Amino acid sequence: MRYSQDHKAQTHQRIIKEASVRFRRDGIGATGLQPLMKALDLTHGGFYAHFKSKDELVEKALQAAAAELDTHCAMLFSQEQPLHAFIDSYLSEWHRTSPDQGCPLPTMSWEIAQRGRPSPTTDTVLGTRLQQIEATLHSPNAGEQSLIMMSTLVGALVLARSVENPELATRILEVVSEQLKTVGEKGRVNPNADQLSE
Repeated sequence: MRYSQDHKAQTHQRIIKEASVRFRRDGIGATGLQPLMKALDLTHGGFYAHFKSKDELVEKALQAAAAELDTHCAMLFSQEQPLHAFIDSYLSEWHRTSPDQGCPLPTMSWEIAQRGRPSPTTDTVLGTRLQQIEATLHSPNAGEQSLIMMSTLVGALVLARSVENPELATRILEVVSEQLKTVGEKGRVNPNADQLSE
């Protein structure tokens, strides 16, 4: 039975969407192609009608996750206090417990790096967030601050997801969130920098 090009395109997108969820939730290495295709009522062999390899699917799935994040962040950075809104969302309990729907940097990008296969999509995701954060800061060091903030956000989320104690996980999110908001309000990473340089 032959399917239309539209049907094939829809199936292609379904595979990418399901892979994007599973790669973020379960991990790239832990997600096999056979169970992935089976979950969509598709055959394992049918995978190669859409993708040359799993690596190609990984990149497409990362791009899909990035697009989701762009839409969400566009809404956050349009609010009255954009940096606070972004920090609150990134270090929220929802984000901690929903890696399948969240930022791919602490999940897919981390595993891609571990596998020794850097992705240009990670550069794009990071670059976009840095620009959005930098635009909210009023400081000559805004570029450096945005990089420190984003690195701290990703690291805090990874730690909060990895600890067993739920109270510790919550504390990590809350403490880091408050500290980053303070940095954003003061407009510089070290409020005593001028005094220290004297």
